[in-house]
Amino acid sequence: MIPQVGTVLLATITVALFSLSGILALSMNEKTLHRLLFFLIAFSAGSILGASLFDLLPEAVELVDEHEVFNIIALGFISFFFLERFIYWYHGHGHSEDIEDKHGEPPEGFAYLNLIGDGIHNFIDGMVIAASFSVSTEVGVASTIAVIFHELPQEMGDYGILIYSGMNKTKALISNFLAASTVILGGLFASVFLETVESLEGTLVAFSAGAFIYLSASELIPELQKERDFKRSLLQFAFFLLGMAVIYSLGFVFPHE
Repeated sequence: MIPQVGTVLLATITVALFSLSGILALSMNEKTLHRLLFFLIAFSAGSILGASLFDLLPEAVELVDEHEVFNIIALGFISFFFLERFIYWYHGHGHSEDIEDKHGEPPEGFAYLNLIGDGIHNFIDGMVIAASFSVSTEVGVASTIAVIFHELPQEMGDYGILIYSGMNKTKALISNFLAASTVILGGLFASVFLETVESLEGTLVAFSAGAFIYLSASELIPELQKERDFKRSLLQFAFFLLGMAVIYSLGFVFPHE
């Protein structure tokens, strides 16, 4: 099924608008920010893993030859590892003070590298959303929710990096929004691309599954493992499960088409 361009456009614009949430990182005091991120990262990890396990992986197995599907999933995992490790140098989750402590004040050049990496990342996110809607509304909504909750802590970190690099608030907000807006371009590109080569729909879904597994298991869950307090860890685990449950429940809200 070819995704409706209007649906993909609406979903990606919504994701891009969440880049403006980065300003919250500087409008909150440190204690409030950490309390928000405490819950947000746990929910994000659960929703992203849920989107992969409950929606993208099953569809990928159906759409792609069984001898190829896991190779493509592995490629998605490896590609996002490369993107996060070697291109998106200052990818953060709102812990701007950690960046400052470990690296000192980042120079403006690194801020632009961060914007480039962010733009590439968001472009791929847009392709993921378009490919997901090509499968069904349920899978598309699940992927959009997962991307949004991943973007929230990410954009807080990105905005903080731009401020610490010397940009004023207005320039930082505009720059971050422009980088985030590449998600719209990615969505539109993939929509047109799928209309031209519909057989690649399964490949994009399988690639997305691998990418989402990486984001949850290798990027977000390790953040949760830093918590040493038992009660707070249980609370994080509850929000992690809540994120998975929200994605799982979409199967009842949006029956498979």
